Amino acid sequence: MTTVIAPTDDAFSPTAGAGELRLCWSPRSPFVRRVMVAAHELDLAGRITCIDTVVGMTGCHAQLMRINPLNKIPTLITDDGFVLSDTTLICQYLDGVAPSPRLFPQAHAARMQSMRWHALGHGLTDLLVLWRNERLRPEEQQHRPTIAAWRAKFAATLATLDGEAGRLADAPVCIGQIAIACAVGYLDFRFTDLGWRDGVPALSAWFAQFEQRASMQATLPSAG
Repeated sequence: MTTVIAPTDDAFSPTAGAGELRLCWSPRSPFVRRVMVAAHELDLAGRITCIDTVVGMTGCHAQLMRINPLNKIPTLITDDGFVLSDTTLICQYLDGVAPSPRLFPQAHAARMQSMRWHALGHGLTDLLVLWRNERLRPEEQQHRPTIAAWRAKFAATLATLDGEAGRLADAPVCIGQIAIACAVGYLDFRFTDLGWRDGVPALSAWFAQFEQRASMQATLPSAG
């Protein structure tokens, strides 16, 4: 069970909570979910205290800004008070402190394959978050050419991943698969109207298996 605390000033203080990992967190962020899936896979989730942190495109979270000027989640405060403010960097940190690091392969070829998948999953997540923010604007203010470009990139990315689903299934669990799974999970959470499974049966079958992992089930996003 994830421990979630209120966003008090002490919670965000790098000098408070020595010996624990604190994560600026939201149950809806696909970037936060990637970190938490990694933490579960590495058996580190029990060491993380999550600070309920609401951020948005049109405002700043004052307490978070004091430790992360980019005002983004996830932000991790390490057990020695160091602040990490990038999803990939946080996942690398967790892999490095885990008893058995394994999400970032050491062998060059395997690492490049994993990081290539990670780049696709990360880029797709970026695209989807921007697309959702545009959807929240009044319809008459939405920029149709940009949305059309996002839709084309989304379809092309899924087609590419569909062609690689067999390799995704055969590879040991790594950060690349986690990034893709969290991006696809965000489609199920925020873009149910797109029917993303149409035309990508191999990717759909891979995700149906991967999402049954305990780490994915423990980090399902909640509405809000």
